[in-house]
Amino acid sequence: MKIAVCPGSYDPITLGHMDIIRRAAGLFDRVLVCILANGEKSRGMFAPQERLRLASRAVAELDNVTAELYGGLLADYAAHRGACALVKGVRSGTDLDWEMQMAPVNQALCPGLETILLPASPELSWLSSTVAREMIRYRQPLEKYLPSAVVEALREKETQDGQQ
Repeated sequence: MKIAVCPGSYDPITLGHMDIIRRAAGLFDRVLVCILANGEKSRGMFAPQERLRLASRAVAELDNVTAELYGGLLADYAAHRGACALVKGVRSGTDLDWEMQMAPVNQALCPGLETILLPASPELSWLSSTVAREMIRYRQPLEKYLPSAVVEALREKETQDGQQ
């Protein structure tokens, strides 16, 4: 069984993330969406458990995809889960430069672990979690940024918070 990991902070999971995850799901037997605590992005909008809940709802429609939290090194997670590849989306040259630096690091930590870089779909290349967080913060329509399951979950949470 070929297992891939789609890692990220997923704060929150966006339509761009889902595009990469769907494409990976078509290439691998199993895809693990690994929600990592990134030291540089540690003060996110959503707590790790909330990010997991939102990501789990978003990927529920994909039979061979599950979401999990992990607090350590990505290469350790991949090795522990028996993954053969990391699948990452790239939107720009900046993303590409960063991923080209990280690929040999992960391979050194976990020999045999390949990094597969998928270019962002053109219609989503502008989308980031940062943009999505701004739209959430300013109560803008979210359907252009987030999976419908996530929009629904955020609306439910807003309703519950309003009732308390």
